[in-house]
Amino acid sequence: MSIAEHRAAVTEPPAERPDPPAPARPRLRRVLGHLFPAAMTLGCVAGLLALGRATDWKLPRASALRGEDKAETDDWCKEHGVPETECVECRPDLLPRAKAHGWCKTHEVNECPHCHPEVAQLPAGALVTDADRDRVARALSFAPRAENDPKCKKHLRRLQLPSDEMAARLGLAFAPAARGPVEEVVHAPGEIGYDPTRVARVGPRAAGTVWRVERRVGEKVRRGDVLALVEAAEVGRAKAEFQQALVQLDLRRETLAKLRPAAGATVAGKEVQAAEAAVLEAEVRVVAAEELLATLGLPVRAADVGGLTPADLARRVQFLGLPEALAKDLAGRTGSSNLLPVTAPLDGEVVAGTAVKDEATDPARPLFVVADTSRMWLTLRVRPEDAGRVKAGRPVRFRHPGHAGPSGWDSGTVVWVSPAADERTRTVPVRVDLPNPSDRHHANTFGTAEVVLRAEPEAVVVPSGAVHYEGCCHVVFVRDRDYEKPDAPKVVHVRKVRPGATDVPTPAGPVTEVAAGLLPGEWVATANSGVLRSELLKNDLGAG
Repeated sequence: MSIAEHRAAVTEPPAERPDPPAPARPRLRRVLGHLFPAAMTLGCVAGLLALGRATDWKLPRASALRGEDKAETDDWCKEHGVPETECVECRPDLLPRAKAHGWCKTHEVNECPHCHPEVAQLPAGALVTDADRDRVARALSFAPRAENDPKCKKHLRRLQLPSDEMAARLGLAFAPAARGPVEEVVHAPGEIGYDPTRVARVGPRAAGTVWRVERRVGEKVRRGDVLALVEAAEVGRAKAEFQQALVQLDLRRETLAKLRPAAGATVAGKEVQAAEAAVLEAEVRVVAAEELLATLGLPVRAADVGGLTPADLARRVQFLGLPEALAKDLAGRTGSSNLLPVTAPLDGEVVAGTAVKDEATDPARPLFVVADTSRMWLTLRVRPEDAGRVKAGRPVRFRHPGHAGPSGWDSGTVVWVSPAADERTRTVPVRVDLPNPSDRHHANTFGTAEVVLRAEPEAVVVPSGAVHYEGCCHVVFVRDRDYEKPDAPKVVHVRKVRPGATDVPTPAGPVTEVAAGLLPGEWVATANSGVLRSELLKNDLGAG
């Protein structure tokens, strides 16, 4: 090495060397020192939880920590919500089940009390009569009723309450099934009108001129009363022809009476025969004249006026068809021989009138409308699905706003059911005979009617809130016969029923007819019975 290289090596600082790596054992010891206490803590907690779960340990209550807790035995059935020592489901010996009778094909309910009265929850023995069975048959056959599923097992359920106090807290109330009247009706709108068979549109029977108007709109009339007098030339001709035919008949009869004694002596037989033929001809003319007058509304018989002098006969015929008082009033007036009376054909009221004095008229235009308003005709518009059950003779209740009777309804009777539906409304017209003694009803007004299809005076009814539909069947909750005994379990039986008429209004509220499945006197849950239904559904969900 040269001197220069030696100097450079001496003057330059030595290169820095890296520190040797720290040993790994001390770092691992530090990590383990931090994790070990946490793991021990977690393990202790897990062990305590496992021990508590195995021993069913629970945190003590605050009252226990204060020394106030008393030792209690765990006597509670969680499944049925009553003390386990009193649970009739867990201990069937407390309330043994009666003999099962199964499905009743006749009434379509399980454990039918009408076929097996012993299943009824009545304190004494139940009695089912033939009248009761007939009532059930009528109710079930009257209309399609709700059906029950024979496979459903809800009728086997029994719901138990811990005590009467609990029932009171829940607002649960019971009421006995009672007998009461029910009706099934069809509701329909109706329109009041005149009875077509009691309405007459009256006009003159011959063309002429209104000579005098006797009655006005709104006046009551009797059959035969004169409404107006019409002067018609045809009436004068008919009266004159009748008088001539009658006078001629009298003359020819006199001639025949004179010829018959002299027949064969001084009078030839041919003359007598000719006189007899003339009499017959005159009689025919008289009959024809009578019929013409009758057609005009002026009936007269030749026997009643025969034998009168021509002057007396003319006065008699002049006032044909007129009442005696009116004839006296018109006596002596000129131009009264051609008068044709327009009379009322029935008892009633003049509801329309267009007659005006000196107005020309003819038979095609009525002058008056006379209607008997003592009976009106109510036309109902019934749905086609209901029309098949509406029959003639069924009673009808009708409510007309502002014109109701003392009971709120007026009564009538179905007299006719149309065989065809209305082309515009597609409803079936039903006509009802509606009495109107006080003229309360007015034609062309509307109201609401109820056609009574079925009336049952002794039906079994319960408040409507007592009947529940469970998707496959209708049920009521029947109180056990021993429910009110002090030491008896508070048990409610689930009973399948067949409802009849529903929501029938009564002063105490709507009721529902139980057509089958319940006997009078059995107590059913009414107010807040939905609590029992909720319990039934909860148990069904738990069973599923």
